[in-house]
Amino acid sequence: MPFPIPKGKSHFVYRLMRILIHSGFFVRVFDDEEERYWLTPASLLLLRNAPLSVALLVQLILDPVMTEPLDHLSEWLASEKHSSPFEMVHGRVLFEHVGQQPGLNDLYNEATSSDSRLLAHVLVRDYKQVLEGIESLVDVGGGTGTTAKAIADAFPDMKCSVLDLPHVVGGLEGTNNLTYVVGDMFENIPSADAVFLKWILHDWDDEECVKILKKCKEAISGGGKVIIIDMVVDADGTDINNEIIRETHLFADIAVLAYYNGKERTEKELAKLFFDAGFTTFKITPAFGLRSLIELYP
Repeated sequence: MPFPIPKGKSHFVYRLMRILIHSGFFVRVFDDEEERYWLTPASLLLLRNAPLSVALLVQLILDPVMTEPLDHLSEWLASEKHSSPFEMVHGRVLFEHVGQQPGLNDLYNEATSSDSRLLAHVLVRDYKQVLEGIESLVDVGGGTGTTAKAIADAFPDMKCSVLDLPHVVGGLEGTNNLTYVVGDMFENIPSADAVFLKWILHDWDDEECVKILKKCKEAISGGGKVIIIDMVVDADGTDINNEIIRETHLFADIAVLAYYNGKERTEKELAKLFFDAGFTTFKITPAFGLRSLIELYP
């Protein structure tokens, strides 16, 4: 439903709506010579009651806990005492800090679940073939299990499990084909036909990513594959038709530097991680806007 511009504030609203129209969050229409604005698919994703809303993810990204480290990048670069700007500002790395703050922990889990809900919707609708034939799957760092639940619902004969830390999955109850496992991906990943990593590798430096991938390889020792959803950066700008996506990738790279001391990687950088971990083959499919679907084989 369109909404009219409030009387007396048309000039201020015009300036605000102008940038929102430019950003693709609203479209301008004229109804009986009155200027009005309509929601676009992008802005519908920010409605709290929308089925695939990611409003909580945006709320998390804009929370002062997450934005303050970005104000201290130069200070962190000049220091050798802290692993990341986040750790320098808050005294703990992000995952430890979240685990000690119940309110932030709830927001973090709900925000990542909202992102997973949208992604899982696209995965099981448009890329179902990637999951076909898999009898067991473990979602590593899968949070409260939003993605795993969607996969388990779409493939009722598949045995799915979610591996995460105690403050994330402790006490959660599964279903007949979905279980929760408290654990550390650096120590052990349960055996399965497929290991699923959604937005995991970009949280860690290269050495830690290789450790994670080696554990994944151990988990699928009888064959199978690792399914990865993460950004693949076009650092050289060769894909000129997706300049906005490339720009967003580069900004996201700075964000993960501030949060985790991780990084968004190019295909070449990802390939080095894969081969260093002992894998031989991979396939990248641009599938989720900013993120890609990667199938990794031993």
